[in-house]
Amino acid sequence: MDFMTALDVGGSALTAQRTYMNVISMNLANARTTRTADGQGPYQRKSVALESTRVTPFGKAMDQALGQELQGVRVTGVVNDNRPPKQVYEPGHPDADQNGYVSYPDINVVEEMTNMIQATRSYEAETSTINTIKAMYNKALEMGR
Repeated sequence: MDFMTALDVGGSALTAQRTYMNVISMNLANARTTRTADGQGPYQRKSVALESTRVTPFGKAMDQALGQELQGVRVTGVVNDNRPPKQVYEPGHPDADQNGYVSYPDINVVEEMTNMIQATRSYEAETSTINTIKAMYNKALEMGR
């Protein structure tokens, strides 16, 4: 693996983790949203769909040269979680139905915080990897002088 390929793989992971953090933040911000801006029901929890992908554009040339496939990760989309909303009895709430129940998004704050910690740790690990790669190549350049 060469310098640029390693950075491409690390960069793809950073982009994916940043998107994941944004979605988690959106879920936490809307944990008590009973009505979305378009007037529909409660906010629907979202998740990130990821898939592995070939590292481009430099990765293709290196794959052929090395005879191995290197893969990064990319976000394929933000998808709705199909969990049903939680029904809470609050007869005085403006969004309560005729039986006095309000539909809240089924967002567990502990689960979201755990996901946020995981995404943060992954982001930090990738940042550390990229910094290590840069330090290794700086040392190699110093040796070449």
